[in-house]
Amino acid sequence: MAPVAYEVEDEVAIVTIDNPPVNVLSPHVRSGLFGSIERAEGDPRVKAVVIVCAGRTFIAGADIAEFGAPREPPRLWDIQRLIEAGTKPVVAAMHGTALGAGLELALACHWRVARRDAKVGLPEVNIGVMPGGGGTQLLPRLVGAEIALEIATSGKHFSGEYGLASGLLDDLVDGDLRGGAVAFAQRVVAEGRPLRVIADDDVKVRGVDPQLFADFRKRMTKKARGQLAPWKIIDAIEVACNTAFPEGDKFEKASFEECNRSPQKAALTHLFRAEREARRIPGLEAVEPRPIRNAAVVGSGTMGGGIAMNFANAGIPVTLIDVSDEVVSKGMEKVVKNYATSVERGSATQAAMDAAVALINSASNYDAVRDVDIVIEAVFEDMALKKSIFAELDKLAPPHAILASNTSSLDIDEIAGATLRADKVIGTHFFSPANVMKLLENIRGAASAPETVATVMAMGKAINKIPVLAANCNGFIGNRMFQFWNYGWEYLLEEGAAPEQIDRVVLDFGMAMGPVQVRDLSGIDVAVMVRAARAALLPKEERLSPILERLLAMGRDGQKTGAGFYRYEGRVAFPDPIVTELIEQVSAELGIERREIDDDEIVPRMLAPLINEGARILEEGIALRAGDIDVVYCHGYGFPKHLGGPMYWAERFGLDRIVSIMDRLAPRFGPRYRPAALLKTLAGAGDGWAAVKERRAPVLS
Repeated sequence: MAPVAYEVEDEVAIVTIDNPPVNVLSPHVRSGLFGSIERAEGDPRVKAVVIVCAGRTFIAGADIAEFGAPREPPRLWDIQRLIEAGTKPVVAAMHGTALGAGLELALACHWRVARRDAKVGLPEVNIGVMPGGGGTQLLPRLVGAEIALEIATSGKHFSGEYGLASGLLDDLVDGDLRGGAVAFAQRVVAEGRPLRVIADDDVKVRGVDPQLFADFRKRMTKKARGQLAPWKIIDAIEVACNTAFPEGDKFEKASFEECNRSPQKAALTHLFRAEREARRIPGLEAVEPRPIRNAAVVGSGTMGGGIAMNFANAGIPVTLIDVSDEVVSKGMEKVVKNYATSVERGSATQAAMDAAVALINSASNYDAVRDVDIVIEAVFEDMALKKSIFAELDKLAPPHAILASNTSSLDIDEIAGATLRADKVIGTHFFSPANVMKLLENIRGAASAPETVATVMAMGKAINKIPVLAANCNGFIGNRMFQFWNYGWEYLLEEGAAPEQIDRVVLDFGMAMGPVQVRDLSGIDVAVMVRAARAALLPKEERLSPILERLLAMGRDGQKTGAGFYRYEGRVAFPDPIVTELIEQVSAELGIERREIDDDEIVPRMLAPLINEGARILEEGIALRAGDIDVVYCHGYGFPKHLGGPMYWAERFGLDRIVSIMDRLAPRFGPRYRPAALLKTLAGAGDGWAAVKERRAPVLS
């Protein structure tokens, strides 16, 4: 069956693209589309053209298989120029997602209509490239530079209503999209509207104040640190405001090719694929997840309230439960305040807020779980408390209900042991703030049923999270590895690095904050408490640096007390000679000869132990794939997405070099710093992480 169909209805040529599953602009689609538009232009029966798509979506973008390879003709811009040179109005009719090349095709059409629930956007920046089909030149000419900057650099999907309000869309269609688009095209003809060729219309981009771009670049400094594509997008939109379309189009294509050749594009493409692969669980292909129609969250603090917001945002009724009406009321107040902040910032509408809040109920007893499909416990990390809660939930929740714990490190099997339904117990580790962070680390217990696992993985997608499955162990994937990152910089301080040097190098690497400032922000008291519990689990040969405990004993608890590793004036951090003196004293007591630490040594020294533990996690089957670990770290721990994740980074750095670093560290720091057997095997064979998948048994039988 041809991927593009042509028919005429009431003097309107309807060109239908049918290229499942998401109608990407593959070569055969472009060829059929080009031929259909040429045919309509020469068809005497036709007065207007409607481009529409079959299936669940409009054109969802370019064919990613063509990235990095020459495009077969006709190319997208050949079709765009054909439309712009035509004499008959062309209307793009969009539903589902109109993204990337799909939106760029629509921008070349004379008019754009969409279903109200359609999503539009230019997500290329998410895989390290930029629009290459005129997006940075056409979009500002249609909606203005400010909105174009937001759409193109964010990579987000925007609603049909936003598209109409911004001028990106000309009309919204409720009901039959094809019929509505044909009726719109007929009105355009009947009213004799002149053809709108955006490439020829410079009104919106004339006289744009250069300060707009200066201010936007300043805003992007932290968000886009170290990245290439966002800055190229800003440059291209600024060029659109200062040159004619052909020159701007040429600049965009050259910038696109520069991004396309960048290592960042390869890293982000890896992460893009890893996110999708993480949803696929060996052994669960035929398992049907249960629908989640009602949910409950136990604990109405910051985390519990944020978790509840995820369900409400997805249209799922949820009940927030806590120990008293007073406590749960305060929790609801925080939820409402969070929504109100989003409305004030313009990231949500008042109507969306009202609809979401209406879906969140509150209760002060567990009777509220009698008719739910899942209960997520979100109280603080105390095993005895969690077990007592699960025992109560087990008695009251319906037999089919899943009981999930939002624990960040505790034993899921021990929690499940407090119930008579261990097959329906699982971990659902949300990251803070839960209503913002995309990662959902799901933890299967030894008895978790395939249906339970399948349901929480599907639930993650339904509530707009990126789910990753982990097996049960202390700290799971993320926190089990992260301890080595923190210990790494503490050891470097003892050896001669300064706190501000470590933070500067890590910021330059691409992390959002330096690890020392993160420690001050979260509170040194919290770190000391966690370390005290963890110390009992360490091998006897391994020690923890005493610097944190010394700081706490001095009353330096971090930013909240005005002094931690840094001295604070408000939120501004300043290096403090008192801390330098304390660290030097610790080094002397431990017999460590201090030296000058080169900047280039810092990140590999901190990452190598983390990656080594990642290799052990793969060895043990805690994570299914190295890519799953990358997804966890990029979406849960702030690892720079444009570097692909720690495991991806390690392959490019060299697994043999990671082994060499660990060989040097192990004699000083203990058995956990010995190179993992898997890491040594792969490095010795010259293999990468992909070799692991070939010999791993399915996680579920």
